[in-house]
Amino acid sequence: MNAFPETEGSPPVRRPPRSVTGTILIIVENLPVPFDRRVWQEACALRDAGAKVSVICPQMKGYDRPYEVLDGIEIHRHPLTEAASSAGYVAEYGTAFFHQTRLAWTIFRKRRFDVIHACNPPDLIFLVAFPFKLLGVKFVFDHHDICPELFEAKFDAGSLGARAVRQALLTLERLTFAAADASIATNESYRRIAVERGGMRPDRVAVVRSGPDLTRLKRGERDPALLKGRDLLVAYVGVIGNQEGLDLLIDAIRHLVTVRGRTDTQFCIVGAGPALHQAQQYAEESGVSAYVDFLGRVPDDKLISVLSTADVGVNPDRVNAMNDKSTMNKILEYMAFSLPIVQFDVTEGRASAGEASLYAAKNDPMDLASKMDLLLSEPDRRQRMGALGYERVCSQFAWNHQAATLTTFYADLLERPEKRSWIARIRRLFRSRTSIVEHVN
Repeated sequence: MNAFPETEGSPPVRRPPRSVTGTILIIVENLPVPFDRRVWQEACALRDAGAKVSVICPQMKGYDRPYEVLDGIEIHRHPLTEAASSAGYVAEYGTAFFHQTRLAWTIFRKRRFDVIHACNPPDLIFLVAFPFKLLGVKFVFDHHDICPELFEAKFDAGSLGARAVRQALLTLERLTFAAADASIATNESYRRIAVERGGMRPDRVAVVRSGPDLTRLKRGERDPALLKGRDLLVAYVGVIGNQEGLDLLIDAIRHLVTVRGRTDTQFCIVGAGPALHQAQQYAEESGVSAYVDFLGRVPDDKLISVLSTADVGVNPDRVNAMNDKSTMNKILEYMAFSLPIVQFDVTEGRASAGEASLYAAKNDPMDLASKMDLLLSEPDRRQRMGALGYERVCSQFAWNHQAATLTTFYADLLERPEKRSWIARIRRLFRSRTSIVEHVN
C-alpha cells in the first residue's frame, strides 16, 4: 500500500480518484444507513469508483426495512435495542454481533466480498471478521470514535470498576488494530493513536475526514421565522448528550441576556440525544427559554434553512480527552455555510477551523458568552471569519477531497498481495516485551 502520511500542518496532497475493483462489506453498529452520513458518503464514493458495496447496520425509527437497495448499494438492517445500562450494553452488543455475523455469511454466500470495512463503536467487529480473515478477506478498521475516551466522557471513570472497563476497552481497541490490514482515521489525532497506541504501521493508516458534501450543503435564503422577531441567530447543530456541554451553552446564553443585555439574539439548537429533555428543562429554569428553540432532529432542508439564517455557529463541547482529539462534524458544517464559530479551545477544533473560529477558555461559559458577544457585535469580523472558513472547507476538507483519498486507499489495498497473518500479529502483540496491561497502565 502506498503511504498516506501528510506532514502535520502541511497542505493535504491531492490525488486523482482511483478505480476500485472489488466487493466491500461495510458494518456499522451505532447508526443506520443512509442516516449515518459518513458511512453513506464512503459507500457512495466506493460505488462510484467501481466497487460493489453492501452495508450491515441497525434498524432505527425511519430506517426499519430489513433489506433495501438504495442507489445501487445493498443495505441489510437488523433489530437492535439501544442500551440504557451496563447490562443493556451486553445485550445490545451481543445482539448486534449475532445479526452482523448472520447477515455477513448470508451476503458472503450470495456474493463473496473482498473486504470487511468495520466502523466503530464498539471495537468488537473484528470478531465478526475473524472467520472471513481465515478465508482471505481483508479487514479495514474505520476509526470513528476513540472508545476508551468516549467511555470516560460519558461515565465516571475514577472508580476501580470504571478503570477496569477502560482497560478492557483499550485492549479491544488494540486487538482491533492488530486484526486490521489497514486503518482509516478521521483526523491526525486519531492517526497518532492508531500508530502509537494501536501499533499500526504509519503507511497503513489513511486520514479520511468526515468532510461536508458541498453539492448537498448549499447556503439558501434566510428564514425570518427562525429569528422570532430578533435581529441575530446563533445555531448549534449536533448530538445532545452530557459531553456536548449544552448546560455550558445555556449558562452562556443566560449571561448574554441577563448580564450583557443582549436581547437581540435568538438561539436555535438542532439535534437530539439523551440529554435533550434535561437541556430544555435547564433553559426553562435559567429563564432563557424564550431565547432558545430546541428543534430536535430535523430533515436536511430544515437544517440548511437554520444554517443559512444563522450569523454564528457555536460548539460548547466540553474540553476532555474525547472532544480534544475528535473532529466534530458541526464545525465543518458551520464552515460550509460561511459561519464564524465560537468554541472551546480543543486540538482538532482548532485544526479544522483555524482563524474561522474564536476559542474560549476551557469549559468557561462566561468566556464563551464573551466570544459570542464579540462576534455578534462585529458584522465585518463575522464576514471575514466566515469567508476564511468556507475557503478552508473548499480547499481542504470537502468530501470530494476525502473521497479521492478513500478510493486511493482502497485501490492500493486491493492491489497489494496479503502476506501477513493477523493471528501472528496478535501473537506477537502478546509476546512483546510490553504487554497490553503494561501498555494501558
